Amino acid sequence: MATATTPSGHPSLRLLNHFSLDTIKGDLFGGVTAAVIALPMALAFGVASGAGAAAGLWGAVLVGLFAALFGGTPTLISEPTGPMTVVMTAVIASLTAQDPENGLAMAFTVVMLAGVFQILFGLLRLGRYVTQMPYTVISGFMSGIGLILIILQIGPFLGQAIPKGGVLGTLGALPSLLAGARPAEVTLAVVTLAILWLTPARLKKVAPPQLIALIAGTVLSLTLLSGADGSAEVEGIRRIGAIASGLPRLQLPHFEVSQLQLMLVNGAVLGMLGCIDALLTAVVADSITRTEHNSNKELIGQGLGNLVSGLFGGIAGAGATMGTVVNIQAGGRSALSGLSRALILMLVILAGSGLAAQIPQAVLAGIALKVGFDIVDWSFLKRAHQISLTGALIMYLVIGLTVLVDLIAAVGIGVFIANILTIDKMSALQSRSVKSISTGDGDLLLSGEEKALLDQGKGQVLLFQLTGAMIFGVAKAIGREHNAIGECKAVVFDLTEVSHLGVTSALAVENAVEEAIEKGREVFVVGASGTTRQRLEKLGLYAKLPPQHHQLSREEALRRAVEGLAISPGARAAAVTDLHPAGA
Repeated sequence: MATATTPSGHPSLRLLNHFSLDTIKGDLFGGVTAAVIALPMALAFGVASGAGAAAGLWGAVLVGLFAALFGGTPTLISEPTGPMTVVMTAVIASLTAQDPENGLAMAFTVVMLAGVFQILFGLLRLGRYVTQMPYTVISGFMSGIGLILIILQIGPFLGQAIPKGGVLGTLGALPSLLAGARPAEVTLAVVTLAILWLTPARLKKVAPPQLIALIAGTVLSLTLLSGADGSAEVEGIRRIGAIASGLPRLQLPHFEVSQLQLMLVNGAVLGMLGCIDALLTAVVADSITRTEHNSNKELIGQGLGNLVSGLFGGIAGAGATMGTVVNIQAGGRSALSGLSRALILMLVILAGSGLAAQIPQAVLAGIALKVGFDIVDWSFLKRAHQISLTGALIMYLVIGLTVLVDLIAAVGIGVFIANILTIDKMSALQSRSVKSISTGDGDLLLSGEEKALLDQGKGQVLLFQLTGAMIFGVAKAIGREHNAIGECKAVVFDLTEVSHLGVTSALAVENAVEEAIEKGREVFVVGASGTTRQRLEKLGLYAKLPPQHHQLSREEALRRAVEGLAISPGARAAAVTDLHPAGA
């Protein structure tokens, strides 16, 4: 593989994880741009999760820093994301409800567990399997998460706290939320959404809409929406409050025996979601930069980031599509962009955290609500029923289960149903490759000599042919085709074109062979090679046949079968007994 070189021809200086001084200018500019976008998003997700703005900021710093140092996608920007925040919100709400004193500490422990699971996934080299799910399930899952994020922001959007009970609690409390809406905060949230949706493309190139909305909303709350004396209405607007400056405190893992199972399950869910989120974003980065990421290494980097984030009171994060795309568009090409972004955010927290105290929560709710809207797969929702009604129903089912029941149940049931339907369809298609003919007029691809031999057999020689991948769903077709066999004296099982023979199908072949032998027919098994032959040998199938009945080509087996028709049944049985004497 050629070594990357600078324009002068000297090898570029490569440091840990694809750092490159060749692209230092673009990387630094990409890091600055990504940091500007990350600031309002981290604040919004931190507040939305229930852990606080500081937890969102430190999550953005630590997950981004360690994922950049140890991940497998040089241009990936990692930080708290909408999907991760939705799960984090549920984790914090459930644990604090059951143990108000230690709930938040256990929630940060869940973030650490998620990191450990991700590291294990990477070490076990499961990266390439993580995103191998039907698109209908992924789309439904992400759309469901987007809807959850939208619903959970209704309370803050209207100037009130998120009701207890999550999605169902919020939906049940809608009348009271609407009745108690605060005009000033609703105005701020609406203005925020208007800025996010209506900012001209030219202005977006200068400053991200999220930052514009954050600044404009805060200024508006301190000026036009203040009371006559400049204070009354300001005090009525809920704000972030002071964020402690300085480095975060170490959060040692905290376990409660009564909550241990719940914590492990939540850690696995959060870790798996982070893997999916990060690797899908890595694919987006690959498509833009025309590179290929290392999925297993990326999972290890993401896991280290979440492990450290939980240790220092940060919320969980993953690869963020918006930050990654902006980073690449700004010139970021190596992991130096992610590192610089994390350091810039850290400086902002340490030096300017006091400025965030006056940011209205309604503004952050507007930002988070817009993220939820963007997560929903509107494009596929519009077209799903036109592409496949079954696929659309699976997607709607996953959305409903995600929003109203459980994330794990949604993915598990969705994948199960989609795979069952796929297997059924593949089995039906592959079953057509199970054929049996006794004349040369069939539709099998045979040579002229082979067709002539079948015709000479006059219906007494049957060619039973399998083609392609014989998955377990084809076993039924093998049994059905074999049961349909009429009277014949010889059967040639042709496995020449079998690319894969599953265990279930192998047992079906064995059963068909044994039944043919029991009925006194001459049986030939030909053409098996590679793993197909090895599997039949391990089943002991060939031990049930004379050597000359499984070491022939298809044409030779047909010729032997035709020649054997002239032998009387008694002579044929005697010949077989001579080959396999009793007690041998």
